[in-house]
Parts: sequence; structure tokens; C-alpha cells
Amino acid sequence: MYIHIGEDHMVRVKDIIAIIDKDSVAASGIRNTGDSINLSKGPIKSVVITEKNIYFSPLSSNTLKKRSAQTGIQVL
Repeated sequence: MYIHIGEDHMVRVKDIIAIIDKDSVAASGIRNTGDSINLSKGPIKSVVITEKNIYFSPLSSNTLKKRSAQTGIQVL
């Protein structure tokens, strides 16, 4: 199954390691690096970490949480 994470981009649910909200991102020091993809044309609201990439998403972590729950993955 796939989840839409913003700007017409989909990732496989099984590849998602974590979805982090914007406040936690600022505190963590995660930066836009070579393995990251900025999907946001405006402010970044969350970060989706997968096995291969880090995605900066324009969608809030709560929105992504709801979408992931609809796919049947466990939300911690």
C-alpha cells in the first residue's frame, strides 16, 4: 500500500520508518541533505523518513497519521 505525502508524491507504507512533526524536526537538527527531498513549496509541516530518503512534506503529521491509519499500519 502507498500513502500520499504531498505534491503528488507517494511512498510505500512499509518503507516508512517515522513521520515527525515540524516542532520535533526543528529540535532534531534534521537538515535538507543529499538523501532528502523537499516536497513543500511553502512551509515544511512534517518529515517522512523512509529506508532510502527523507521527505520534507507540506502536510501535517496529523494528516499523515490519519492517512496511514486508513492503510492499516500501526501508529505509535
